[in-house]
Amino acid sequence: MSAADTVRAWPPFARAAAAARVLAGHFPPAFPGGNGVPGRSVAAVMTAQPAERETVQFWFDPVCPWAWITSRWMLEVEQVRPVHTEWRIMSLAYLNLTQHEGEGLSEEYLERMSRAWAPVRICAAAAQHSGPEVLGPLYTAIGTRLHNQGRREDPEVIPEALAEVGLPASLAEAAVSTEFDEQIKASHHEAFDAVGLDVGTPVIRIRGNTIFGPVITPIPRGEAAGRLFDGVALVTQADGFFELKRTRDRKPSFD
Repeated sequence: MSAADTVRAWPPFARAAAAARVLAGHFPPAFPGGNGVPGRSVAAVMTAQPAERETVQFWFDPVCPWAWITSRWMLEVEQVRPVHTEWRIMSLAYLNLTQHEGEGLSEEYLERMSRAWAPVRICAAAAQHSGPEVLGPLYTAIGTRLHNQGRREDPEVIPEALAEVGLPASLAEAAVSTEFDEQIKASHHEAFDAVGLDVGTPVIRIRGNTIFGPVITPIPRGEAAGRLFDGVALVTQADGFFELKRTRDRKPSFD
């Protein structure tokens, strides 16, 4: 593979970093005469290695539209920053029905929460079957159908999502089983024991700091996603930082 081919294989953030070094004049030693700069060559930059990625943990419940938007933001961040998202499950049903004992919730919302057990149980079953790496693709398959396609009441969502990811259809049986509930609760508590019970989902952990949010709409794209990540990472490192918030004045947009 040529040097140029190597660069093209890098993720976008690595190519951008190399370009920034060139523009700033940070050239490594090379053969003389390259690009009119004695002793320097842009081509030599091509041998540099991409920066090491940091891991961000992201807790989601598949039914939450706000978590879905934030999760798609994280996928954008991965394209422009050296970041890898590690997907983990939490349960809005467990949070609202058990930890909060259904306090202050309408009958309609209580019924919705009782049905919210099904998708997260299937995610837990899938993770046990194929490993935690399957959570990202399965979340995408389920979330696209629930949110982008608006098929929240369609019983075919789960079978289709399992088939898309290459998982056995039998995993759908976990929807009405409590077999994986302790696994779900353990993952849930890892996030909420750190962030507290007065929040929901999404919950993310950046550089050891666990926070609720960001709650955003529409999905930031490209470098806008990267800048938001930079800001969120910065404020979470401030000791005693707890909250930035304003009243939501629009519905979630999945564009």
